[in-house]
Amino acid sequence: MRVVAALMLASSAAVPLSAQAGSAAPPRSPAPLFASDEPLVLTIEAPLDRLRRDRGSDRPFRPAVLRVVDEGGRELELAIALRTRGNFRLQPRICDFPNFFVRFDEPGLAGTIFEGQTVLPIVSHCRTGRSDYEQFTLLEYLIHRMYVMLTDRSLLARLAQITYVDTEKNAEPITRYAVFTEHFDDMAARHGWEVLQVPTVPPNQVDAIDLTRFEVFQFMIGNTDFDPFNAEPDEDACCHNAVLVGTMLGPVIPVPFDFDWSGVVDAPYARPDARLGIRTVRQRRYWGACRPREELEAVFPLFRERRDEIYSLYRNQQDLEPKVRDRTLEYFDEFYEIIDDDGRVRREMEALCREWTPQ
Repeated sequence: MRVVAALMLASSAAVPLSAQAGSAAPPRSPAPLFASDEPLVLTIEAPLDRLRRDRGSDRPFRPAVLRVVDEGGRELELAIALRTRGNFRLQPRICDFPNFFVRFDEPGLAGTIFEGQTVLPIVSHCRTGRSDYEQFTLLEYLIHRMYVMLTDRSLLARLAQITYVDTEKNAEPITRYAVFTEHFDDMAARHGWEVLQVPTVPPNQVDAIDLTRFEVFQFMIGNTDFDPFNAEPDEDACCHNAVLVGTMLGPVIPVPFDFDWSGVVDAPYARPDARLGIRTVRQRRYWGACRPREELEAVFPLFRERRDEIYSLYRNQQDLEPKVRDRTLEYFDEFYEIIDDDGRVRREMEALCREWTPQ
């Protein structure tokens, strides 16, 4: 059942849904897969050459095997299936290695770290022959970790070092970092909520603090490739690179994902929207909804309080190259300089906010 029409038609005079607390079910703990930050080491045996060609509208799940030694020391062999996912990164000129959905055979998962999982997205390395793309994977993983530090209303992520074996082609196995991210439904269920299937929602119907934190975080990482209010043109449900969770009576919480077009990652294929007036994704552009200054000021202390913890995350990440680490932390330095300067907040955030219009 879709959320009531008031979500789609509410005016600025409506009572915000965030003021009407509700709960869909009792909260629950994270699944075993996301209960640890230790990187997984695993092997996936699959028809990789065939999967690389699954780039059109017909992309079936293809049988595969996942092998892993779990945290209890057991060697597991799990039946899975893989399907390519995404649109832009499925173009051969962009990536020679796709992102996947992995589907688990539930009867074989009891007592394993994958217990409770059904379908999960995998963020892969995109290009096999270039080491910088694996750095992009680590950076995207760390962005997820950062947001978890700022709020538990976030998708959990688990880093994995995966050895891929092609079962239908005589090719050398490849080992690269990848990221499992939590299923939207599981994230919502941890809070007793559900994923809200609505085509559009006005900013005043979204929890003010959560929305402001979401948008300031996107500004921090230099991301404008998101829309927490409207569905994409070919989709029925909101949003672009964000999911709305909550209940039919509120709250409504935006949760971000897909950060490869952010300035932090700075992937070679990332280009800013021409409407933004910036030349590269590395240039910050505030893309938040217009709001009172006090709402911005209300979330700034959280970012300041977490600064040392966030910087330590990057300094301690195994295999993150020093030049990539230093460049990233310098980029964050600039963000903190902005939010600590009233004039820059006014010029670079408040003056550039966007008015919401339904699509």
